[in-house]
Amino acid sequence: MAATRIQLCGRLVLRIDGRRVEDELPGRQGRLACAYLVLHRHRPVAREELAAALWEEPPETDGLSPVLSKLRRVLPLEGRGSARLTLPDDAWVDLEAAAEALHRAQAAIARSDWAGAWGPARVAQHIAARGLLPGEEAPWLEERRQELEELHLRALELAGRASVEIGGAELDTAERSAQSLIRRSPYRESGYRLLMETLAARGDAAEALVVYDELRRRLRDDLGASPSPLTQAVHRRLLG
Repeated sequence: MAATRIQLCGRLVLRIDGRRVEDELPGRQGRLACAYLVLHRHRPVAREELAAALWEEPPETDGLSPVLSKLRRVLPLEGRGSARLTLPDDAWVDLEAAAEALHRAQAAIARSDWAGAWGPARVAQHIAARGLLPGEEAPWLEERRQELEELHLRALELAGRASVEIGGAELDTAERSAQSLIRRSPYRESGYRLLMETLAARGDAAEALVVYDELRRRLRDDLGASPSPLTQAVHRRLLG
């Protein structure tokens, strides 16, 4: 395990050189500043940019200097006119680990390595499911949360696809992935396709057709649209 590990999803955890230090951050501004610097750790962050990330209206006095001063006691920061977080090469950051796992899962799916895709997809899914700094609010956090939600949905798609292809007991995982997709993004057709294919793999073709009809009605009534050609192709296979 890397001596430096940073978890921004779910409970904030900072392990720097093997020591837990998250409780030493200076309050809300310290948590937000830490997260911002972690997310932009590959470049220097100007003081003005960091201040805008902490306050919608920066205080009249220099409120950033005390925050940075306390952060430097906790985190490996360099720079004065700007700040950059300097972590060792083997540092583990959960958001980066999720993105890398998703990439590995996509590559495995592309070569039909279903078992090789399952594990990385589930890693990305479980990290993203915790949410980015729950309880904290800032405009830049909302942008990152939208990106994380898309990563979560993609991880569910990949985990579900791999589970359908593996079959057996993993069909339960496929069904949970499909239901989560439908719940989190009710107009994203991939969740319905995944659920249809899972039910068909269990021999429940009639239930799969019911899922298609529910999607068709939802799209028609809410959006005035029809299922995509890809979804219609799954429907035709079921009928065949």
